[in-house]
Amino acid sequence: MSRIGKKPIAIPAGVTIAVNDRTVNVEGPKGKLTFTHRPEVSISVDSDANDVSVTRADDSRPSREFHGLTRAIVANMVEGVTQGYEKKLEIVGVGYLASISGDTLQLRVGFANELHRKIPADLTVTCPDQTHVVVQGCDKQRVGQFAADIRSLRKPEPYKGKGVRYQGEYVKIKPGKSATK
Repeated sequence: MSRIGKKPIAIPAGVTIAVNDRTVNVEGPKGKLTFTHRPEVSISVDSDANDVSVTRADDSRPSREFHGLTRAIVANMVEGVTQGYEKKLEIVGVGYLASISGDTLQLRVGFANELHRKIPADLTVTCPDQTHVVVQGCDKQRVGQFAADIRSLRKPEPYKGKGVRYQGEYVKIKPGKSATK
């Protein structure tokens, strides 16, 4: 039995959850999210206990897999509409910087041209200073994917550590060439 899947999800104050057929709608102070779950599982909202529970139809392998996954996704949706998600990136390198112009993130990361990335409408991207980028939103997947897209433009290289990295990410620095006698 899935230990994660059988735990009920508490509904905090200010959050409404509606289940229509296989579509789950979660609405809260930070936004609104929608998810369509697989037919192997079912979701029920208990208004008396003020929680959501996920159950599976049988004990087949796909049902067990989707049981815990669906519960985790719905729990992330509830957390996203109440607290939101945030990824912080830092830019390391001489002359490397980031700025925001309208709905476009501009990055100068050592290429001949400046890189431009359009900011999705459901995310909030800020630059507290020229070497830091903060991505915020209520959808955990969208926040993580956009932060990964920014990082993939110039991953940290292993010799000097220059590039875009997550804040607090450890980059193992390799020794360079050494003169031999």
